[in-house]
Amino acid sequence: MPATESGGGHVALIRLRLDIAYDGTDFAGWAVQIGQRTVAGVIDEALSTVFRTPVVTRTAGRTDTGVHATGQVAHVDIPVDAVAHAHPRTTRLGDAEFTPLVRRLARLLPTDVRIRDVVRAPAGFDARFSALRRHYTYRLSLAPYGVEPAEARFVTPWSKPLDLDAMTLASQELLGLNDFAAFCRHRPGATTIRDLQRLDWVRDGHYVTAHVTADAFCWNMVRSLVGALLAVGEGRRSPDWTAGLLGESSRSSDFAAAPARGLTLVRVDYPPDDELAARNEVTRDVRTR
Repeated sequence: MPATESGGGHVALIRLRLDIAYDGTDFAGWAVQIGQRTVAGVIDEALSTVFRTPVVTRTAGRTDTGVHATGQVAHVDIPVDAVAHAHPRTTRLGDAEFTPLVRRLARLLPTDVRIRDVVRAPAGFDARFSALRRHYTYRLSLAPYGVEPAEARFVTPWSKPLDLDAMTLASQELLGLNDFAAFCRHRPGATTIRDLQRLDWVRDGHYVTAHVTADAFCWNMVRSLVGALLAVGEGRRSPDWTAGLLGESSRSSDFAAAPARGLTLVRVDYPPDDELAARNEVTRDVRTR
């Protein structure tokens, strides 16, 4: 159980893992911003109301404005004395420890964000630094009419034909441990070296889905990768062009990032509990080529 200093004494804390889904359309991204509606902002507010103390969530991936999630993970540290506020006077048969909290959050949170599960985090768990990899999908519709109304917030309409074979060839050039500076918006002091483990394309009728997996992603990276590969798919660039981008030292101006609405964080992978602490140390090291 983690502990922290407070007012000259130790306050015992319990760490909780949260599994989260949200429709990012009407959020200004994950991270709290003054004067903006954000996913972390509404979750922090709801949790602070329940536990009657300020609560700050830490997440596996800070998604951008308009980006969605079905498999986001975060953690919070709650004073042990405040945990009782999450438990009702009576419990339902078969409820897990924090099922009542999940139900209460369903009433407090807006309908475009859901806390799907809450559990006690194992020792050493950190939603960000313990993660092995993040998985995203990016969905496009090539239908002449655009996107079905029920999916309009989650799928990007694309009116031009795409050569998926060329996109697949270009995608393979990007796999592995590389400096993705050409695909990342600049963040002072942040490394742009990432291990891109999967980048492939699947067509199902009018729908085209990119599956993108890496140990971590830098700011705007997935949408930039998709945007560059769409340029290849339209025939505006050759498949070997993407490999040349890996030699650049800053965000390339040769292509536009794909729109946010097609992007969803679908899963975050973690190691076994007894390997969490070691993973934290590896992840906190700043990588170089």
